[in-house]
Amino acid sequence: MLNLQRLAFSGELLRRGFWLYVWEIETAGGDMWLYVGRTGDSSSAHAQSPFNRLSQHLGSNKHANALRRQLIKASINPELCRSFEMIACGPIHPEASTIADHQPLRNRMAALECALRDALHEAGYAVLNEVHCRHGLDLAVWREVKEAFTKRFPRLATAGTEVHDELQAR
Repeated sequence: MLNLQRLAFSGELLRRGFWLYVWEIETAGGDMWLYVGRTGDSSSAHAQSPFNRLSQHLGSNKHANALRRQLIKASINPELCRSFEMIACGPIHPEASTIADHQPLRNRMAALECALRDALHEAGYAVLNEVHCRHGLDLAVWREVKEAFTKRFPRLATAGTEVHDELQAR
């Protein structure tokens, strides 16, 4: 018997720019895992939409399918997962027109991505990926990001103090 599947999303996810996102994955066994990511390429002046990253993350291109690789590394078969949900916040910054304008925004987003990943982990959520960053954190933007994601991940409200203190010092 053939099954019907459903994919629904807001047109906002098609907007290019600098976004943060969290994938929430429920495995075949009912375990919940998170994966934290961002848009804003390191190798070019482009900042894709979350929709673009959605398909790349689970595709076959080994240079773009970071979520698939993390799942397989954790012995989770992506095709057997019960559900995938992407929660995206943004665009936090618009797409830049030059690489010179792109790089500082990309660096700020890298710090936000790292802070969000570490705060979710500190709050007790199971996070698949590690995020490393050497860039300073914009605390005003971090507060907004944290508040936005706390609506979906309530334990985040009490986490992240040590994370942003460390990143701000960089």
